Amino acid sequence: MGTTRTARLDDLDATRRFGARLAQTLDARDVILLSGDLGMGKTTLARAIIAKLCGVEDAPSPTYTLIQTYDCLAGGELWHADLYRIEEPSELDELGLDEAFDTAICLIEWPDRLGSNLPPDRIEIELAAASGGLESGREARITGYGRWEDKVEQI
Repeated sequence: MGTTRTARLDDLDATRRFGARLAQTLDARDVILLSGDLGMGKTTLARAIIAKLCGVEDAPSPTYTLIQTYDCLAGGELWHADLYRIEEPSELDELGLDEAFDTAICLIEWPDRLGSNLPPDRIEIELAAASGGLESGREARITGYGRWEDKVEQI
């Protein structure tokens, strides 16, 4: 079922601030699924989380490498995956995401490619243009599942 709230992101700086706030609530085994059309700010949001947790200011997009891993400043790992190029869920077996879901913070762009491999405890963030168009900013629809259902309002 999940618990949902919406956040208004007026510009890319607001997206970065939202990412920094979200990062403060994350720990090992947290999975954040980022969806939305191209150019909606998925990678900007992921980079803000990576900067806050790992100290990496200009993280590369994993569009071609599929996964980038980082050491968190407080210990543990963060995995940033871009599944845009995945065509079949069976291709996921080679990536090791199942194990990462159990040990690391995972940021997944294009999570629809996971198929039925969604972890039960997760945050789904869908980024879309605001009702007035992209010039008016973006809206983030945040839905928490499992242990995140009660935490969505903290973000």
